[in-house]
Amino acid sequence: MIEVKNLKKRYGSYEALHGISFKVERGYIYGFLGPNGAGKSTTMNIITGTLAATDGSVTIDGHDILREPIEAKRHIGYLPEQPPLYLDMKVTEYLDFVGRAKGLRGSELYAQIDEVIELTDLAAVADRLIKNLSKGYRQRVGIAQAMLGNPDVIILDEPTVGLDPIQIIEIRDLIKSLSESHTVILSSHIMQEIVAVCDRIIIITGGRLVANDTLDGLVEKYCTTVTLRIEARTTAERLRELLSGVDGIDSAEYEDTDEQGVACATLTYHVSCDVREQIWRRLSDARVSVLAFVPSVMSLEDIFISLTSGEAQESDQTLEDVGSADEYDVQNDDAGGDDAGGDDADDGEYKPLFS
Repeated sequence: MIEVKNLKKRYGSYEALHGISFKVERGYIYGFLGPNGAGKSTTMNIITGTLAATDGSVTIDGHDILREPIEAKRHIGYLPEQPPLYLDMKVTEYLDFVGRAKGLRGSELYAQIDEVIELTDLAAVADRLIKNLSKGYRQRVGIAQAMLGNPDVIILDEPTVGLDPIQIIEIRDLIKSLSESHTVILSSHIMQEIVAVCDRIIIITGGRLVANDTLDGLVEKYCTTVTLRIEARTTAERLRELLSGVDGIDSAEYEDTDEQGVACATLTYHVSCDVREQIWRRLSDARVSVLAFVPSVMSLEDIFISLTSGEAQESDQTLEDVGSADEYDVQNDDAGGDDAGGDDADDGEYKPLFS
């Protein structure tokens, strides 16, 4: 669906992207992760055609975003981190405006507006000014405009930032529903969101791609050790004696807890060498009461930190930070095309659907 090849971007002497490559297949939700300044927004802006690459290429359903921008962009719906809303418009007026900008006309336009309003649950506020809506509803309006034109790919940049917990759950459910008919690329700093929603995870750091896999694949590749926490009704010294001869333990820490008569052991071992059965038998044979027995492996957050902490990240830079736009190859595409204009006299005036 989307193929990114050797993508590079420089702002003067600052190199934001160092030749990243990846593919986005149909029917998946992709999580796009990276620390601040990693190049996430730059990559998204290049994919959506709002910024030109210094080198490399992006093709969308076979159309090069630089050479065939109109055809390529027909396949993309985009919600930036700051939704591009006109606050003095009503929801229906704004969606009408965006739909016409995407080339929709007449009954097709009105049918799609009805559809996205229903899918994003905006019916109750469709006739209200956008400036009077809560942030959660504004995000819904932003997602609705991205859906107009029925694009194959919907790109969402931090769609839940600043929302309350209930709104976050609602937007996550909406994103999941989008995957039934769209490919979705989701950029977020919230690990729980990526785990809850995404099928595949792309991680970049310092402008370089460091991972592109499923969560299970990342766990299998990077989670090589298991941490086992044991709490038992005994002393730390007695726990050390009982477990000191267990084969396969790489490291062990023992301490008495604040609870009288209870000790804790924190053990690590390789994922291929499961020592739990040996440990349980030893404690059982010694008639030691076990109060907690909790194994854990690396989380996505742990994997993310291990992949991105080795290289110091520079702060985000905009064109204003490194020079004027005139100095650099910022792409400005003409919104041409037969269906970008034309005589609308036979369309009639659009009436708000929920007046």
